[in-house]
Amino acid sequence: MRIDPVTLQIFANHAQAAADSMAFTLFRTAHSTFVKETEDFTTGLATPDGMTFASPRDLGATWFIGLDYANAIHMIEDYQPGDICITNDPYSGFVCTHTPDLHMWKPIFWEGELVAFSVSHIHNTDVGGAVPASLSRQLTEVHQEGIRIPPNKLYEAGKLNKSLLNVMLTNVRMPEQNHGDLQAQIAAMNTGERKVHDMVRKFGVDVFRQGVKDLLDLGERQARALLSRIPDGDYFFADYLDEDAPGGVPVRLALTLKIRGDEAVMDFSGSDAQLQSSLNVPTGGAERHILLMVGYTYCLYSIDPTILLNGGITRPARCIIPEGTILNPKFPAAVGMRSMTCSRLQGVTIGAFSAAVPELLPAGPAGGGAIMNVKTTDNRTGRTIMASIDPITGGAGGWSGSDGADGSGANSSFLKNTPVEINETEVPIKVLRYGLVPDSGGAGRHRGGLATQLEFKVFAPNTVVTARNRDRTRFSSWGSKGGRPGATSCFWRNQGSNGAVDLGNTDVVPLDPGDVILVTSSGGGGFGPPWERDPKAVLFDVQQGKVSIQAAADDYGVVIRDDAIDDTATAARRTRLAANAKATNAKGGIFAFNAEREAYEREWTDANYAALTEVLATLPVNWRHYLKKRIFAAMAELPAHQRRGDGSEVRRAFELAVGEFPQLRQAQAAE
Repeated sequence: MRIDPVTLQIFANHAQAAADSMAFTLFRTAHSTFVKETEDFTTGLATPDGMTFASPRDLGATWFIGLDYANAIHMIEDYQPGDICITNDPYSGFVCTHTPDLHMWKPIFWEGELVAFSVSHIHNTDVGGAVPASLSRQLTEVHQEGIRIPPNKLYEAGKLNKSLLNVMLTNVRMPEQNHGDLQAQIAAMNTGERKVHDMVRKFGVDVFRQGVKDLLDLGERQARALLSRIPDGDYFFADYLDEDAPGGVPVRLALTLKIRGDEAVMDFSGSDAQLQSSLNVPTGGAERHILLMVGYTYCLYSIDPTILLNGGITRPARCIIPEGTILNPKFPAAVGMRSMTCSRLQGVTIGAFSAAVPELLPAGPAGGGAIMNVKTTDNRTGRTIMASIDPITGGAGGWSGSDGADGSGANSSFLKNTPVEINETEVPIKVLRYGLVPDSGGAGRHRGGLATQLEFKVFAPNTVVTARNRDRTRFSSWGSKGGRPGATSCFWRNQGSNGAVDLGNTDVVPLDPGDVILVTSSGGGGFGPPWERDPKAVLFDVQQGKVSIQAAADDYGVVIRDDAIDDTATAARRTRLAANAKATNAKGGIFAFNAEREAYEREWTDANYAALTEVLATLPVNWRHYLKKRIFAAMAELPAHQRRGDGSEVRRAFELAVGEFPQLRQAQAAE
């Protein structure tokens, strides 16, 4: 029997406060900049079966609401008071999703009964592996991405497993930092245990058990009510990562969102085959894997910010993810850069929901901003430094109610920036520039959020910068309902000098003393026609340095002279902009994409991608990415007059490629 609504609300407040207290403990005691400043961590409370029912709202990452620890929990044979379990293996239980994410859980008992788990996760700056910070898209198997620990007891009945700890710390580049963050996780889980005991004493164990169940059920009911507000139908959206490896070919993520009453099916069948790079997302085929559900959660929360954030909201939805694809890879596929794929995946989900209810959701989030890591030497002490210095995230898309947030918005807003003073204190670099990028937000009635830029100099030889999640140099965020796309990102070494190098989407960069790195994110998409924006808002943006005078005239039709609006010239220019837009957008549509994407999709049509997905699915997994690249190469050489866009040229290129490898015919038959 459910507990009464008043008691349930009080119970929910206590559970929320417990999760918040855990987060505050971890935040205040962590050692690495990436945890104590950027806040890439989570804490929470989970049921005895492993479903998260309470998570913090104001601290830490927001990706893991509704994370299900069940598979990892069940890999431990028994639990007793004082146990603390640990894993960072992406393929053991599919709780961890790449090796730097260290997940821990502690059973909470009351009078001998297991009543809950306190859980936590942090992103370690480094866990060993082939490159500093452990992650690069060029890695090809999970063994290159650092040490992997399958679910194990780090503490058994309160006793530390020193051998396991020593193995972990021996294999990382900054063991003191990793150990400090691990201890912060333990402190957070101990806080969660105390808070649960307080709740059981206050409510009684029976009410506690029922309260947890009722919270999850309430989350489910709220989610179903929101889905019921969306018209039934099939809503398609796709987006791309610029390339699967430096110099490679684009990666497609596609979603058909099927709304039926109060349920949703998220069909990702049109997404690319498993890659021979680290952009794969390890889900184990779970139809509600947390990484597939993040965008869904963001959309529901955007529609109704009062919704309960727990595992119950995932129950009305399920995902379709064929095996051997980028969203359901087979071991030992590399998965370290799944964070970049997931960021784009969240945008794809927002796009699909926007196709259904465009007035309730924003234009495209920026994406493409790198999480910058520096491995260098302190010239004064000779000490090796390994640190994450900043997430260079971009702005949010504009929406029907307001502009997008500048600098850090949408699905990246949980990543906090690190103050310049902290970076220069902890890492021997000099920050030369840090701020927003003018004219980078997509123009619209509600402007897209501006991009972020960071420029810094290094001083020691053999310095290595890793730029995790570098992307959006080619395909930018999209505009919605007449809004324009955001600007693309950039990455430079020694820009403006004779030795300037455009690094593109390179994510591991060796540097010499005196080298300067400049990195920007992309901007968020605009919402609504730009010529409908309040001219005073455009003038204010110009005065703030967010929009140039030229862009005010060209994009918004607002003519500014002597720091004032020329009303007559503005009215005439806006009339021309509206007429031109009507003439060039005869087909209409909700979304606006940048010129690079429009040109790409004239060759790689939906029909061509459907054919590519179909033919690659007939191959063994180890052949799929290889043949994909061969097909792309053949398509690039095809004369324009032979491109039909109906899939026939893809099938022809596939047959020619397969014909080169007689052994592949046998493998096809076996598949």
